[in-house]
Amino acid sequence: MIKNRIDVVTLGCSKNLVDSEMLMRQLLANGYTVEHDSDSPQGEIAVINTCGFIGDAKEESINMILSFADLKNRKKLKKLFVMGCLSERYMAELSEEIPEVDKFYGKFAWRDLISDLGKSYNQEFSLERMLSTPKHYAYIKISEGCNRTCSYCSIPLITGKHNSRQMEEIEEEMKILVEKGVKEFQLIAQDLTYYGLDNYKEMKIAELVKRISNIPGVKWIRLHYAYPAHFPMDLLPVIRECDNVCKYLDIALQHISDNMLSKMRRNITKDGTIQLIETIRKEVPGIHLRTTLMVGHPGETNNDFEELLAFVKEVHFERLGAFPYSHEEDTYCDKNYTDDISPEIKEERLNKLMEVQEEIALGINELKIGQTLKVIVDSETPNYYIARTEFDSPDVDGEVLIDKKQTLKVGSFYRVNITSAMPFDLMATIVK
Repeated sequence: MIKNRIDVVTLGCSKNLVDSEMLMRQLLANGYTVEHDSDSPQGEIAVINTCGFIGDAKEESINMILSFADLKNRKKLKKLFVMGCLSERYMAELSEEIPEVDKFYGKFAWRDLISDLGKSYNQEFSLERMLSTPKHYAYIKISEGCNRTCSYCSIPLITGKHNSRQMEEIEEEMKILVEKGVKEFQLIAQDLTYYGLDNYKEMKIAELVKRISNIPGVKWIRLHYAYPAHFPMDLLPVIRECDNVCKYLDIALQHISDNMLSKMRRNITKDGTIQLIETIRKEVPGIHLRTTLMVGHPGETNNDFEELLAFVKEVHFERLGAFPYSHEEDTYCDKNYTDDISPEIKEERLNKLMEVQEEIALGINELKIGQTLKVIVDSETPNYYIARTEFDSPDVDGEVLIDKKQTLKVGSFYRVNITSAMPFDLMATIVK
């Protein structure tokens, strides 16, 4: 054990990551050495920030807690704390089942952890974070919670109602990060498009993006997790006209058949979805759309799935992820539907869908061969520099591999020529 060192482990989404980064900055301010996601945790204190969204994520979180509980039992750890979504939702059960944990904290109660260590929360650092990402990009959480009532989703049960941050606070946080060298910002929320309805009584995402695009030093802004129903069309001219707003939009559609959209309580129809996609692509030429789809929701028939498959083949999403339905306690599905599709069928549908998307993604990437694109370098390996275009978000999208014929600087922008394509990655050389 290393005295005065705290190991922080983050599981789940980038919103959790932001919470961990805020906590770590406060721990640093209180004199601790902090390591994030260490391959070899050796601190005398550990904090696990958990995910509680779906079955696999919950299992991963529990296994991580148990592994650190074992370290504590073997006297290799003095204190173990757990925070985040799983802790928020199942605090009583976890406290009883895993007594090795010194204390569980709700998702929004991590400041109490600092006082329980006998330290003080430093208000002067309230907008600062210890970045766990490469220093040239960061995630910006613009709101918490969600007001949607999707049948399958437990997020509102964990995070509560939508709560938008003030624009001025978001701007100030970004200015602080720019001063520390951040150039690229991923705007994140459970539902970006709802932003402002609670505080300003109207959708304000377009105004927010326009305002932060004017901050000196902000080179790229990328938008994650839009909701298709009642989409704010005034956002599209901002994406089109602001040079530093990436031509990229992450908009989770989940399904396309009217039967499933109704069962999922998505508040949009197939025709409305198709019309929205056509409008987005017309208003923002060259935009890359990322979507997420679900297979195996209760009541999904073979015809529903084939309709989804045909939709994916027709629309040609530039980026697509998918996951099988997971039955979650206390959701609308839990109270009204039976999880009536076998794990085998869910897996079969998922694999078939992703096979189709892999072929589509390869075709889209092959069209980029010969093009000159702007990239930012994230890291390097012995053989390649690893970079991304404006169409690629960290961790979830593809990469551009640049041969090491000349020295490049991590965190800098370059222009490259695309020389070959794979389903999810590109090969490139520097344009001299």
